[in-house]
Amino acid sequence: MKSLVAFDLDGTLAESKQPLGEPMGEALARLLTVAHVAVISGGDWPQFQKQVATRLPASADLSRLWLMPTTGTKLYTHKDGDWSPVYAELFEDAQKAAILAAFDASLEATGFVPEETWGERIEDRGSQITFSALGQQAPIHAKDVWDPDFAKRKIIQADLRTRLPGLSINMGGATSIDITREGVDKAYGLKKLRDASGIALDAMMFIGDAIFPGGNDYPAKQLGLDTVRVRDPQETLSVIDAIVACQK
Repeated sequence: MKSLVAFDLDGTLAESKQPLGEPMGEALARLLTVAHVAVISGGDWPQFQKQVATRLPASADLSRLWLMPTTGTKLYTHKDGDWSPVYAELFEDAQKAAILAAFDASLEATGFVPEETWGERIEDRGSQITFSALGQQAPIHAKDVWDPDFAKRKIIQADLRTRLPGLSINMGGATSIDITREGVDKAYGLKKLRDASGIALDAMMFIGDAIFPGGNDYPAKQLGLDTVRVRDPQETLSVIDAIVACQK
């Protein structure tokens, strides 16, 4: 039995940047009756509010839910009827400037400039800089066809690694690349969660859609957690049901 089940968000619990569906919210509420639940993803706290925090049924035990924006460089817990930050680790201004300049140079060098974008392509999330190839507000149908096999982003990722040594550069979501401080990835976030929750790593499991080399879920596997790779939120629902059945 596992004491805590951790999830990626986009592509795992919900479609990219979309709120949890009602069946997923209900499934997580059921899971919270038998284990702690964590959600760790590249989005910042406002995105977590929209996608997760406001989408759970009233019956959900929020005291057992750990929300970890920006790849775990922030942690929020629910106490006294509200969500509050436990910690937040932020980039310095000089680091941000260097990352933004590297993105501009890398995109020019690799030539991946889409014909149409929706909103800003690069977002400063405080503790993470995120590149969204089609823009932050791109529709799902456009995201789904731009880089389904991660091939385009692997080229951009490789170029960025030559320009930004000492930083963590990982792919996530449908069109995103996340940059965090050196050593900051989901393994780092999960170790921070261990320290904050008191739950040992071997008592955790991780579920995500990007558990492959270069994917931003892969560090959880490298950390030694039991992991389950899913194709989409529908498959995640089946996995949650199986976990709840085994845990009871």
